[in-house]
Amino acid sequence: MNAYALGTGFALGATLLVAIGAQNAFVLRQGLRREHVLAVVCACSLFDWLLMAAGIGGLGAAVRSRPVLAGWFSAGGAAFLFGYAAFAWSRALKPGSLQPQLAAPALSRRTALAQSAAFTFLNPHVYLDTVVLIGSVGARQPPGTLGSFFVGAGCASTVWFFALGYGARLLAPLFAQPAAWRVLDAAVGLIMFALAVSLLQGFLHGAAA
Repeated sequence: MNAYALGTGFALGATLLVAIGAQNAFVLRQGLRREHVLAVVCACSLFDWLLMAAGIGGLGAAVRSRPVLAGWFSAGGAAFLFGYAAFAWSRALKPGSLQPQLAAPALSRRTALAQSAAFTFLNPHVYLDTVVLIGSVGARQPPGTLGSFFVGAGCASTVWFFALGYGARLLAPLFAQPAAWRVLDAAVGLIMFALAVSLLQGFLHGAAA
């Protein structure tokens, strides 16, 4: 195991993953609700490992060479994010809290995992980070160090999702108040909407080109 390549992969993975996006917002909300946290963080981490492996294996170059495919990924992701933004804003109008008697309806484990997959695979930004960028940097690693780079990047994803999912519990006293959920869901909706608009703009720009 090459320590330098391992550190490079971890640093790059952490830099790309530690950002407020659709996937992270969902993990944060599940952590605050203490709902299927282990399943969600493990699933999101596994999905990232798979996408990073695909990028390092050459999928990133294939996607870059097919703008039409990338455009349709953007359109599908935008539609999904617009829908989730509307759902989040509807929750903000009737916020729950961490108190059982006020909590919003719980997700089943299957639904939580399905949403984890949707926020991963329907979000073109995830492909940009894990497949294209990490794949591109990985392809430039010295011979014999690619495995170490891959492990470092994957470990950054695992550490981040576990920290986000379980660290959210520190905010539990704050989110015992319905008003705090209103702010969170409104903010999540705004993030989803902004991401959807950027994806739609990219799709329309590519279609017009």
